[in-house]
Amino acid sequence: MTNSIVKGLEGLITGYRRGGNRQINKHMLLKFPNYDSDKEAAQLIGRTVVWLSPVGKRLKGKILRPHGRNGVVRARFEHGLPGEAIGGKVIIV
Repeated sequence: MTNSIVKGLEGLITGYRRGGNRQINKHMLLKFPNYDSDKEAAQLIGRTVVWLSPVGKRLKGKILRPHGRNGVVRARFEHGLPGEAIGGKVIIV
C-alpha cells in the first residue's frame, strides 16, 4: 500500500499489551481492516496514530511493531489511554 492510501485509515483498539502478571498502560493493541498477517501489518510501523477522547483531546501514539501473526500491531502512546478507549477508533495521520 502506498503512503496516500494508508493516511486516514481507521483502526480498532483491541486492548492493552498484557502479560501474565501485569499490563502496560502505554502500549495498546490495534487492528486495521485488510491487514491480516504480520507481514502486511509491518507496513504500518513508524506511523503516527491519534485517538480522539470524548472531551475532544487528541492523544498521539506511534506504531512500534506487529503483535502476533494476525495483523494486529502494537502502538505506544505518550501518556497511555484510559480504559474507555478499548473498542474505540484510532486514525493514522
